[in-house]
Amino acid sequence: MSPRHVGWVAGTAAAVLVAAGAITYSVAEDTGGPGTGTPDARSADAGFARDMAVHHQQAVEMSYIVRDRTKDEDVRRLAYDIAQTQANQRGMMLGWLDLWGLPKVSADPPMTWMGMGDMASGKDGALMPGMATNTEMRRLGTLSGRQAEVFYLQLMTAHHQGGIHMAEGCVARCTVGVEKRLAKGMVDSQQSELQVMAGMLKERGARPRS
Repeated sequence: MSPRHVGWVAGTAAAVLVAAGAITYSVAEDTGGPGTGTPDARSADAGFARDMAVHHQQAVEMSYIVRDRTKDEDVRRLAYDIAQTQANQRGMMLGWLDLWGLPKVSADPPMTWMGMGDMASGKDGALMPGMATNTEMRRLGTLSGRQAEVFYLQLMTAHHQGGIHMAEGCVARCTVGVEKRLAKGMVDSQQSELQVMAGMLKERGARPRS
């Protein structure tokens, strides 16, 4: 990974973290109070916040696993940036659910808010598009060095692709302005990170998994 790519990723993560405070403080004004636009429990806004919080949590876990399994500074830096950015975004989304007075879990299947509640989900822990299975997570924890780097980059590539699909769904369906803006930012930043990860895989003689 070139210094330019590394700097870009770090800069993107920093920008997201700096913006988080402003987003958190503005969300109350954007959503309004009870009866004036606050989402309900089955809305796309609530569904996206709940599901993406779960999706992000796995990315954070994967990123911290690989940081302990490799000494490659480029991969460690990328993993740290992803973990910090997605942990911060996850906290924001859970905070919005609190602000809206909505539960953080739902009796509906994941992706119901996108009309995909009947999709086969939960097999070996893969609850949503792009999520790694429990078996894959355990395998990541057994690898080291180049093998860990490649497997992480492949898993995170699929994870980002699934996350982009969900974020685009929020851009199309969510009604809370600040949440739509966050989702659009996720699409843009994760698409850029996909390009970075493709380059890192190529450097290691590997490709994303089909």
